Amino acid sequence: MSDAETHKAEMKRIQAEQRARTASAGDPGRGLILVHTGNGKGKSSSAFGVIVRALGWGHNVGVVQFIKGTWVTGEKQFFDALGRVTWQTMGEGFTWDTQDLDRDVAAASAALATARAMMESGEYDLIVLDEINIALRYDYLPVADVLEALSARHNRTSVILTGRDAHPDVCEAADLVTEMAEVKHPYAAGIKAQRGIDF
Repeated sequence: MSDAETHKAEMKRIQAEQRARTASAGDPGRGLILVHTGNGKGKSSSAFGVIVRALGWGHNVGVVQFIKGTWVTGEKQFFDALGRVTWQTMGEGFTWDTQDLDRDVAAASAALATARAMMESGEYDLIVLDEINIALRYDYLPVADVLEALSARHNRTSVILTGRDAHPDVCEAADLVTEMAEVKHPYAAGIKAQRGIDF
């Protein structure tokens, strides 16, 4: 058998396996919980890419930012100009900037209340809880409250939770967990964050 024939036979085998898996897969009849975590760059960026995909299908999308505060980012400017995403910036900035535990806890609690109301409303197909994993890591929120809010979401609503060090209980509740691993980062070489690339 020639290389071309061997390749064709192998691709046919893979195609048959994929078609069988697709045929046996079902729709859960509810939105999914997705977690983007890990120490690598791209967790929020990936979530914003999913927003673009959802908007392409005419879905209603919301974002609740738990940490980033008033930092001007390209994605927020883009979605503001587009006018199709409900965007709630609830955090007050990076955790090392506020240095006030009570204030950070209050901001995270207010963000979760806003997020829960959005998730329960039935108005959204997708909601991104940006950097909520960081709020959990610093104990600004009880994990039980986050899990309860996720459980109370409307059936149509999928939720993406971003940020490093996702809580194991959140990962257990999720349908998808993606861990981004840092292999190389320009910041380690002394290169500052770049507009349009990093923010």
